Amino acid sequence: MLPLRHDAKAWAKTAMRGIWAAVLTPFRADGSIDEAGFRQNLAHYAEELGIDGVFVGGKQGEFFSLSMVERKRLFSIAVEAIGGRMGTIMSCSDQNLDCVIELARHAQAIGASAIVVHAPVLHFLKAQDETLSNYYRLITSKVDIPVALWSHPDSGYLMSPELCVRLAEENETVVAIKYSVPRDMYQRLSKLAGSDLIVSTASEEEWLDNIAELGWRLYLCSNPPFLFQSAKDRRMRDYTDLAFAGDIAAARQVSQSLEPVRHAFKSTRPAEKPHAHAKAWMDCLGQTGGHVRSPLLALTALERQAVERAFAASGLQSSRPATAA
Repeated sequence: MLPLRHDAKAWAKTAMRGIWAAVLTPFRADGSIDEAGFRQNLAHYAEELGIDGVFVGGKQGEFFSLSMVERKRLFSIAVEAIGGRMGTIMSCSDQNLDCVIELARHAQAIGASAIVVHAPVLHFLKAQDETLSNYYRLITSKVDIPVALWSHPDSGYLMSPELCVRLAEENETVVAIKYSVPRDMYQRLSKLAGSDLIVSTASEEEWLDNIAELGWRLYLCSNPPFLFQSAKDRRMRDYTDLAFAGDIAAARQVSQSLEPVRHAFKSTRPAEKPHAHAKAWMDCLGQTGGHVRSPLLALTALERQAVERAFAASGLQSSRPATAA
């Protein structure tokens, strides 16, 4: 059940905590969504990896290749498959405002926990603050569901910390932000926002420092929670829990043990193929990675072999036998 509008920020402080992962959308060879595989992945994340929430249909999920019908279907599958075992934040980002609102209304209707809407590309503009203030005011006036902002370089600009605070003050349902910016910017926002806006970023390598130095309690969100862990090896969950309990030294020891995994993953990622690369890594873990949709590029046979060799040498154990590619 959604919180009342005026309770959204209080709700978020309790509900939006822990590790939230940005999930990928598995496609079959014919381009259709592998719904069974998607459900299996979500169950695995909730039951075996201890992930606290999932970010559905974002950039990692190839939202740009999905139709409106498919995006709504993906939201519905996620809510149904999770059944309250994790939080759900649905990416309603789109260049068309009507599409954003339609997706937001659907997310609200099916019982999603929250939505995220990234700052849009704004052509010809140099000073975006008033336009963005109007943009988020329109969205939050149409739905009651809690909203997370998202600022990243793909928009062509970054929202300033001051603007982010203003948007949270102007809109009672704006509760959080995924702030994909340099560390000095999100540090400043974290200090300015106080308790009015939960600030997070997608860097797993900076997550422990952000718990220790900034007091963060929400990782929002990227794919390391399910790419760097398995049912037999939950080191991200482990170091997060140690840090939350105040044992930073032990948490740092566990986090540092993941360096071979981080290196194996990053060193085999072709520059133009991040989605295909992550899906191949998922296959190694026994998850359903599947295919990418055009225009994204698939891995070559040699690139896939390099991923498999690096995974085998990383020390990360597969949760179950790998699925067929």
